[in-house]
Amino acid sequence: MNNIKIHDVRVNPGDSAFLIDDGKTAIMYDSGFAFTGYQVADKIKNILGHRKLDYIFLTHSHYDHALGSVYAKKYWKDAKIVAGEYAAKIFAKPTAKAVMRDLDSKFAKKCGVVEYEDLIDDLSVDITVSDGDIIKAGTMEFQALNLPGHTKCSVGYYNREKGLLLGSETIGVYNGCDDVVPSCLVGYKMTVESIERVKKLPIDNILVPHYGLLDKEETKFYLKKAEESTVETADEIVGMLNAKKSKEEIMEFFKDKFYHGYVKDIYPVDAMELNTGIMIDLLGREFEIEG
Repeated sequence: MNNIKIHDVRVNPGDSAFLIDDGKTAIMYDSGFAFTGYQVADKIKNILGHRKLDYIFLTHSHYDHALGSVYAKKYWKDAKIVAGEYAAKIFAKPTAKAVMRDLDSKFAKKCGVVEYEDLIDDLSVDITVSDGDIIKAGTMEFQALNLPGHTKCSVGYYNREKGLLLGSETIGVYNGCDDVVPSCLVGYKMTVESIERVKKLPIDNILVPHYGLLDKEETKFYLKKAEESTVETADEIVGMLNAKKSKEEIMEFFKDKFYHGYVKDIYPVDAMELNTGIMIDLLGREFEIEG
């Protein structure tokens, strides 16, 4: 993309953290876990050298995307954390931080990390954005896009000049080859609307959370498959609910369909099962299925 370089700065499977750099302005896009926070920051420091990190764009409030931002701020105190208004409200709640702390600690232990500095209470937002707001980052300009569905606070960042979208997990989790895993946790219909909104934009490349930058052909495939997979999977789950299949049976169906290869590497099984259970319940409510 001409003068813009995108670096993968993830440390641990499940992290979501990338660096966007045009040589003058550096943007961290999502920031990973708390327990990998300093390691992610070290990778960025090695890339930037004596230059500073200017911005940290957060896509939503989940711990695997947001907590590392606090550790980056220890290195670059003037870096501005950007997030949606709803995410900023969540970060201000001690109860929400307690949940994120617990989830981060549990996953850290599964990864063999028992002790690490806890900076989670410092989590905050410097710049809150609403839908359509413009963030001018040096010579780069991004428009904030509310893309609810995965969470209420999910946001994408669109650079019209480059045809680049810093994506949202609402669109779906790319498996790296032939499928996209639906990821609607707060609204199925709003997820489809968010995907349709993105498909209408002139986009050449999408930076996909938990995966990386897609080229032009991959971007076309990803958007097409994201919508197809979300609608098809919802129809299948609704059909199983109407047929009185148990939640466990539907869970197994979902795992058989999606939980393999790259997705299995980056998606902890307990998180996948928790999110799938939430999605099953959500579809039952939205389609008004009894029992």
